[in-house]
Amino acid sequence: METTGQALCRALIARGVDTVFGIPGAHMYDFNDALHERRDAIRFIHTRHEQGAGYMAYGYAKSTGSIGAYTVVPGPGVLNSGAALCTAYGANAPVLCLTGNIMSDLIGRGRGQLHELPDQLQTLAGLTKRAERIDHQCQSAAVLGDVIDTMLSGRQGPGAVEAPWDVFGMKGPDVVLPEARPKAAPQVNPTQIEAAAALIAGARNPLIMVGGGAVEAGESIAALAELLGAPVTSHRSGKGVVSDEHPNTLNFVAAHAYWKDVDVLIGIGSRLELQYMRWRWLPEGLKVVRIDIDPTEMVRLKPDVAVVADADAGTRALLEALSGHKADGRKDEFARRNKEARERFATVQPQIGYLEAIREALPRDGFFVEEICQMGFAARFAFPVYEPRHYVTCGYQDNLGFGFNTALGVKVAHPDKAVVSISGDGGFMFGVQELATAVQHNIAVVAIVFNNQAYGNVLRDQKDSYSGHILGSELGNPDFVKLAESFGVTAFRATSPAELKSALDEALSLHRPALIEVPVERGSEISPWPFIHPAPPQG
Repeated sequence: METTGQALCRALIARGVDTVFGIPGAHMYDFNDALHERRDAIRFIHTRHEQGAGYMAYGYAKSTGSIGAYTVVPGPGVLNSGAALCTAYGANAPVLCLTGNIMSDLIGRGRGQLHELPDQLQTLAGLTKRAERIDHQCQSAAVLGDVIDTMLSGRQGPGAVEAPWDVFGMKGPDVVLPEARPKAAPQVNPTQIEAAAALIAGARNPLIMVGGGAVEAGESIAALAELLGAPVTSHRSGKGVVSDEHPNTLNFVAAHAYWKDVDVLIGIGSRLELQYMRWRWLPEGLKVVRIDIDPTEMVRLKPDVAVVADADAGTRALLEALSGHKADGRKDEFARRNKEARERFATVQPQIGYLEAIREALPRDGFFVEEICQMGFAARFAFPVYEPRHYVTCGYQDNLGFGFNTALGVKVAHPDKAVVSISGDGGFMFGVQELATAVQHNIAVVAIVFNNQAYGNVLRDQKDSYSGHILGSELGNPDFVKLAESFGVTAFRATSPAELKSALDEALSLHRPALIEVPVERGSEISPWPFIHPAPPQG
């Protein structure tokens, strides 16, 4: 005999979940107790805020491609974690929310029970690929299995499972664990491949754009680029799919200069945000080929040729179809374009100097977690990445404050790798309480806080576009070094790139949580936006 909570734990273990982040609470006690029973197989990391738990699960999932699980109480706990769920939805990360609900016979009656929401399940459904309720102990493993299968099928995304307060402790015979049955990826359509190959074979200046859907296809994409003599570029989630050291890789600033001559755009696992939303200008006569596992993408942005397939399978089929193709090598040209781009964005200071210092100190296989801040925006084009998943981003949500808490989840998933989080002072304060979590569980993230005493983007926009009408964008801050030390975190202060490099070297050698504060004069940063939202190319 087992309770619903025990059945869920057994099912989670069977699906490879080895860590659950969260905060225990009354509705969840029977599940919490089951986690305690299985602490030999599932590590429970308790956080200081539900949003922290959700973001840590997101960091775990985004950096591994495996399930990142967290548990919170219903109602306010679910809502507090909602920002992490919408991040996971936007960034295609398999984050699993495990929560409760009020007593089963009271759901929907509006009696005002503890943590009651009018329709929590529908709220969760709007933030996930699938949300389901367990109404009886015998359903536990089957419901969980169905949700996980949906999360991992096709375009990955978050899921949620809730159980009423009285159901978590319900006992019954041990449930049968269903086999994992994620849906198979769509089969490659040879007609689509033939059409794509014909279009690409005639291209003079093709460009390959990769996104987060291509993280498992780096090898085949690099081979395609070499075969075509084509450059590869990326924006955020695609960074590292093909190493920035590969001779066919173009930094996206360099890719924009190349864009005016592109005749065929090949999007692989990408929404093509860079070209259609950031650059906002299309070369005359441009043809578009897309390879994407999500058929809906072909409706949202209709290409000339749509290959609905797994990124790696589709790219390999395209390679085979183009096997006889011959193209001139253009590696010298790409190297020159990258050099010219670096010279142009070298003016974005002090961000570039500090990012170069971080790249020098961070091991090649270390993880870099960005944030919505001046350093984070510049990193999208100025921070080289050598492996997929090693540049962790929040995707299109661009939600302030995700970074540090997400980095903790990355480190839990990769305890033997260096993990660096960069934040502005504003964003860091969204999750500063999780310094306590880092210390209590010895999660050795190095947090670099660039303190410009402002919400930097807002301040710049208010100055430049609203006649200097400053409202709520100038911040008063604590002494971050003393604050970190009060949590038991080793802390440093660096006032130059050289000092940051030295402090980061030392912090990484400690193998325990550390913080580095970098004071930056308010409003002094050169805007990175002309490189992210550039003017249309000339000539």
